[in-house]
Amino acid sequence: MDNSTRPDDTLLKQGRALGDPTRNAIFVHIRDAHLPPTVAELTDAFGLNHNAIRQHLAKLRDAGLVTEEVSAPVGPGRPARRYRLVPGVSERWGGPGPHETLSTMLLELLDGKGTPLEVGRSMGRRLAAEYGDELDGAEVLGAVARRLGFEPETEPTQRGLDLVLGKCPFVDQATAAPQIVCSLHHGIAEGIAQQASGDVNVDDLIARSPLRAGCRIEVSEPAG
Repeated sequence: MDNSTRPDDTLLKQGRALGDPTRNAIFVHIRDAHLPPTVAELTDAFGLNHNAIRQHLAKLRDAGLVTEEVSAPVGPGRPARRYRLVPGVSERWGGPGPHETLSTMLLELLDGKGTPLEVGRSMGRRLAAEYGDELDGAEVLGAVARRLGFEPETEPTQRGLDLVLGKCPFVDQATAAPQIVCSLHHGIAEGIAQQASGDVNVDDLIARSPLRAGCRIEVSEPAG
């Protein structure tokens, strides 16, 4: 894995980008906007000049927090550029974190809403739905794993790929109750595959010691 794209480096870069109060406010504005805003709309909203807004957007884009898209042409002149959040960053920098996600599933277990595998699948479908149709199933699996702090790496295989997890964010809970926590995680992966575009299957989750991490999610492409 290229050291320049390590998860820790990405999070550090994103944290620094959002450490500026104005840039953070622009990030929140884009997140909450009904439609992806343009530079002109952000200029009006914040009372800054176009160059200042563009500089803030460049920092957010370079940190992997926002993407730039070109609108359909309307009349003469160049089409406007609009900005939206990269899938997953809203949850990472303001949405439910890994422990809140785990707590929700444990409460659902106590409430009798299914087995650990079933509760995990339900959570996986909800998490995947937040990404819409912009990513394929394998990409959503990776995005959710990064969001929850598993620090995944992808290894191609003959059947598809393995998602190798470099960290267990539930290390204490998984050490105390591995059958429950690992089944919940297995269910999350299966639920994501069910909710996503249907182009992948989760064949298995090979659990390792949470202290050492290295769990593998085995993913294959459906037979066509």
